[in-house]
Amino acid sequence: QVQLVESGGGLVQAGGSLRLSCAASGRTFSNYVMGWFRQAPGKEREFVAAISGSGITIVYADSVKGRFTISRDNAKNTVYLQMNSLKPEDTAVYYCALGRRASYSSSHHYTRPLEYDYWGQGTQVTVSL
Repeated sequence: QVQLVESGGGLVQAGGSLRLSCAASGRTFSNYVMGWFRQAPGKEREFVAAISGSGITIVYADSVKGRFTISRDNAKNTVYLQMNSLKPEDTAVYYCALGRRASYSSSHHYTRPLEYDYWGQGTQVTVSL
């Protein structure tokens, strides 16, 4: 049984930083792409960042490039999202997700929610002015 548990969300002022963690269990972690998505009230879930099983391939949404960093520690079965220079528009529930394989053939596949089979419960990130 796959479980994904996110942590690290909270309230932060604009310009501040947060680090999200997602602990995975139930699968050989290094064999799977991991992704971060977010959903703001009244909006669709959107892609944030993804990393291949080996960590070699990393994909970011344009809206977070240069501010967010995704990483993984396969020994700890954990994926991280370091978020710097946070903006009010980053406010959302952030979800981690486990993909279907160790890597995808194109960056586009990393961004599609349908390429992920398991999702965490989400953690709230609120950025105030």
